[in-house]
Amino acid sequence: MSTPPLIAIHDLWVYRGGRAILCGVNADITRGKITALIGLNGSGKSTLLRTVLGEFPYRGTIDFRCGHDHSRPRPDYVGYVPQRLTIDSRLPITVRDLMALTLKRGPLFLGIGRQLTATIQRLLDRVGVPDLLDVPVDGLSGGQLQRILLAMALEPQPELLLLDEPAAGIDFKTQQSFYELIAELNRQSGVTLLLVSHDLTMVSRVAEHVLCLRDGRIQCQGHPTVVLTDESMSTTFGADMRAIGHRH
Repeated sequence: MSTPPLIAIHDLWVYRGGRAILCGVNADITRGKITALIGLNGSGKSTLLRTVLGEFPYRGTIDFRCGHDHSRPRPDYVGYVPQRLTIDSRLPITVRDLMALTLKRGPLFLGIGRQLTATIQRLLDRVGVPDLLDVPVDGLSGGQLQRILLAMALEPQPELLLLDEPAAGIDFKTQQSFYELIAELNRQSGVTLLLVSHDLTMVSRVAEHVLCLRDGRIQCQGHPTVVLTDESMSTTFGADMRAIGHRH
């Protein structure tokens, strides 16, 4: 008996500026697995991600099946990791300060207590950057900043984690370790991940389901071994695209 999806999307249409960005999308996001969205720039990947997040109005249905009994209409908590975060370099803000802005319920000027600091340190440990607590944010590398954004998305424990090109703009070795990190988080916690990525090699390694978008429509979907073929990649990216060989 198959596990019901965490999210069932049916006949989803999204319009922005009077133009259809998503056109009749049908897809299931498998519970507890990593699903990757791939496609050309402008194909609707980020729009689909942010529509699931609740940022855009839509036609059609996005049916969440959450909780242990799969009956709640929305996840208790959704984590989101953006592609990038712009910080004003004139602000003397540390990693502790930045994370406290997200996690602290009261004003930051009242101070960051021991319990909150312990929570922040635990999250930094979890994403593999335990020594960054008091490092200025403007001194972080791109890879370090993405791990900080991931750490912020993990508190409280999300049932669904959305990542919009989380490794864009960082070098290959750092990208590889970042994808290995999110795969490990998925294995450890069972969190459902939906991520946008252009890196087909990494998608083939970590994802268990792939959605191929072109011009706002699903061209193909399924396991990477089925979807990442020359034929489907040509349909998704154009005639000159060839699939990257991979093994699982």
